[in-house]
Amino acid sequence: MKRFFHEELEAVRSHIMEMGERAVESANLALRALEQRDLDIAESVIEGDEIIDAIETRIDEEVARYISLRAPVAKDLRLLFIAVKASHDLERVGDEATSIVKRTKKILASNETYRELGRVPDMCELAISMLKEALFSFIQEDEDIAYQIIRQDKEVDALNRENFKEFVELMKDDASKVDVYAEMIFISKSFERIADHAKNIAEEVYFLLTSQSLKQVLKGDA
Repeated sequence: MKRFFHEELEAVRSHIMEMGERAVESANLALRALEQRDLDIAESVIEGDEIIDAIETRIDEEVARYISLRAPVAKDLRLLFIAVKASHDLERVGDEATSIVKRTKKILASNETYRELGRVPDMCELAISMLKEALFSFIQEDEDIAYQIIRQDKEVDALNRENFKEFVELMKDDASKVDVYAEMIFISKSFERIADHAKNIAEEVYFLLTSQSLKQVLKGDA
């Protein structure tokens, strides 16, 4: 479905994409900081989160101004509300990436080594793929892509459960590493939440395009 975008709508869409690209980069860098034990990369994620927050504020202001000046039609109004919701989810992705690197810094500060990352890299790869596809479904207005993202979220949930079991076992094997692998459990959970935010965006896009709740559709397909 194609729709004409006024200049103001195009600006909102552009800023959503910029915010999405930065959120994806933050998640990628968070994993790199963990894998490479790199404090400089960790600091860059924390600094980048401030930029993501600033873009979210700008989107909120642009949407409020557009609504007050243009009196948009119903479809465009729904699009604007979903853009605001998407920006909030992307801001939370930045927050989760920041949480990951802060926990990485705590592990490194303890001078304890961690020999296992479990399925965390796989979770990150899948969560980032979901996030990119959610943004693509928003820009291209493609409900089929949005639908598939919901299916992928179950894979991330399964990986998180697998990580929990593995890290608990590692704690049992080496009591000196309890704090380290407790942090790894929380890091795994943060990547799961990043996937959840991608799913949230997909659900909103699906509703925008079909006027149907994707959760209800999935129940009907079960």
